Amino acid sequence: MLERVAIVGGVRIPFCRSNGAYADVGNFGLGLKAVAGLVERYGLHGQRLGEVAFGAVIKHSRDWNLAREITLSSGLDARTPGITLQRACGTSLDAAIIIGNRIATGQIQAGIAGGSDTTSDVPVVFGKRFSQRLLDTNRARGAMDKLRVWKGFRPRELAPSFPGVGEPRTGLSMGQHTERMAREWGISRQAQDELALASHRKAAAAYERGFYDNLVQPFRGVGRDDILRPDSTLEKLAQLKPAFDRHSGHGTLTAGNSTPLTDGASAALLASQAWADERHLPVRAWLRDARTAAVDFVHGQGLLMAPTLAVAELLAANDLTLQDFDFYEIHEAFAAQVLCTLRAWESPEYCRDQLGLAAPLGAIDPDRLNVVGSSLALGHPFAATGTRLLATTAKLLEERGGGRALLSVCTAGGMGVAAIVER
Repeated sequence: MLERVAIVGGVRIPFCRSNGAYADVGNFGLGLKAVAGLVERYGLHGQRLGEVAFGAVIKHSRDWNLAREITLSSGLDARTPGITLQRACGTSLDAAIIIGNRIATGQIQAGIAGGSDTTSDVPVVFGKRFSQRLLDTNRARGAMDKLRVWKGFRPRELAPSFPGVGEPRTGLSMGQHTERMAREWGISRQAQDELALASHRKAAAAYERGFYDNLVQPFRGVGRDDILRPDSTLEKLAQLKPAFDRHSGHGTLTAGNSTPLTDGASAALLASQAWADERHLPVRAWLRDARTAAVDFVHGQGLLMAPTLAVAELLAANDLTLQDFDFYEIHEAFAAQVLCTLRAWESPEYCRDQLGLAAPLGAIDPDRLNVVGSSLALGHPFAATGTRLLATTAKLLEERGGGRALLSVCTAGGMGVAAIVER
């Protein structure tokens, strides 16, 4: 008999644009603020948890044991283990799935999942030729051997190498891949701008009514996500130039309908009901089930379409339809990607050929989609988005007094993560 997995709550710091308020913090400092905030909120000082699963996508070699180092500084009992992981933008949702599975099988009673990311403090390394000289110098035995390594050295070898933004197998950025998806599915620039504007307006309204008050913990003098633009308009969005296809005249993705590079962190506390009850901690919602999937984006499938498969498999495993949800939290990497996903679920041909279904999954109620804003308005620190979504849906269901929510996250590498949260 599997244990039910309780979502006790979540904490995140405001998400900020790259090279802004958090430029000098790094993954450890960002992640520690989120996890320590969770420890403080739920009175976990000195407590031994079963696991902390935490990750980052863009990280230095010094972050190799990130989860454990954050755990040791968070106020938790030092006997709490930590595992560092990564699945691109799905990292922290995967971390929650790992914690949830261990709770469900009785291996642990409680754990923390989360993620942090910074594109301000990226690992800058030397190029391959200079790095090889350094390694050869270290291996050389004598002074003359070491000197010989540097024969032919040129100053240009000192040029730094920055992390790449392209898919290694295609050489295209995520934005370029999404432009292809938008063309394939006939997603217009106006539709993208409208979805982006709706995200900003819904997020601003949620902040105004206090929805984020106990989800977002101020940090570095910042009280809310600085990506948020409550005064944005369709006219302003329409003036922006294409960001990824600048030359064909057909580009539709802009800085306004794509998520900006963002720094931030989030974390969520999951537990068995017995553990929560013993500590008089209310359960906001339950993590019911989850799936991951991948597509062959190298040979024609859309890079960010894997969530369509993950959701289809999740629905089948739980005997649910796509319409059986009160909330849909679909990560907005790009407005076009969300719209492609929705259109694919409505397509008889796609659902038959790609998902193996006899009929399309159908449409969802747009009024239930990302009702308090999502990544286009709040930002997207890659590894932090999953547990942001988890805490958001849990609170939405608690406010409503019950119901069911579907979470969907696309990731680099043609993968996707989906989960069901209910109360």
